[in-house]
Amino acid sequence: MKIIGVGVDIVDNKRIKKSIRNKQFISRIFSKKEINQSKKINDKINYFSKRFAAKESLSKAIGTGFRKGLNFRDISILNDRYGKPHYELNNKVKKLIYSKLKVKKIKISLSLADEKKYSIAFSVIHKWLVKVQ
Repeated sequence: MKIIGVGVDIVDNKRIKKSIRNKQFISRIFSKKEINQSKKINDKINYFSKRFAAKESLSKAIGTGFRKGLNFRDISILNDRYGKPHYELNNKVKKLIYSKLKVKKIKISLSLADEKKYSIAFSVIHKWLVKVQ
């Protein structure tokens, strides 16, 4: 695999704590799957902070930020059965990645971490390389 995009973002958890009091903020930024998953989580501040940072880090890895039609809700951060976070992208984001980075087969790695005051996300977009024999 070849790395074709890297992004990182750090969020002050106090900022998200204030924002998530507003239901419109939650519905504007987070997908229905993320909102449903949050109902099972005790620490909602860190949960939403990490996901906000992950969305920002992916937009940086793509190289567009949140413009060119890219919206926060186009990107979902879910966890597998072991708790490992991963991205779920809609077709609009996949097409944007293809047009911007000129690739069709990608893998995106995601790492999330949080402390009392901050949450951080690190994203790497890999291009699948096909071996020629």
